[in-house]
Amino acid sequence: MGDVGIVRAAELPDEERDAMRSLFQASPLNAMLDLEITELGEGYAVVTMPVTDDALNHAGTPHGGAIATLIDQAAGTAAARAGGLDPTVQTLVTVDLHVRYLARARGAAVHARAEVLKVGRQLITVECKVTDDGGALVAASDFAMMIVPLADRGRPNAQVPVSGPRA
Repeated sequence: MGDVGIVRAAELPDEERDAMRSLFQASPLNAMLDLEITELGEGYAVVTMPVTDDALNHAGTPHGGAIATLIDQAAGTAAARAGGLDPTVQTLVTVDLHVRYLARARGAAVHARAEVLKVGRQLITVECKVTDDGGALVAASDFAMMIVPLADRGRPNAQVPVSGPRA
């Protein structure tokens, strides 16, 4: 391997890999699109999405929304790791996502490599590039996330402050 700080998901011990996969696949959308974390490094993550019928648009190419979801998950994974997210008390929210769709994907999968640009006091900024199996650049994005406390699931909108006049 040789690269310091790189963890390939396939090389993790079974228990760690299964726990990571279970947490990631807890999202029904991730499961439907069959998203998989394939590599983690110091300040970056790679997430892969197979090009299946569930991810296609009417023209038979990966849907822009599926690619945006792939980017969101790769960037969120990189941001969570770089920002020291504690999933027992915190969650990540996407603040801004800008995607440029550059080419049609070819091959059986697309791969999003998200690299953390800056971890700030409130925002984590990430750059993400999506390539196909041949290495062609399919999409590029810039992305911002914020780590926030988990909402009290017993009370709807518990973390949302009330502002303005009440009805």
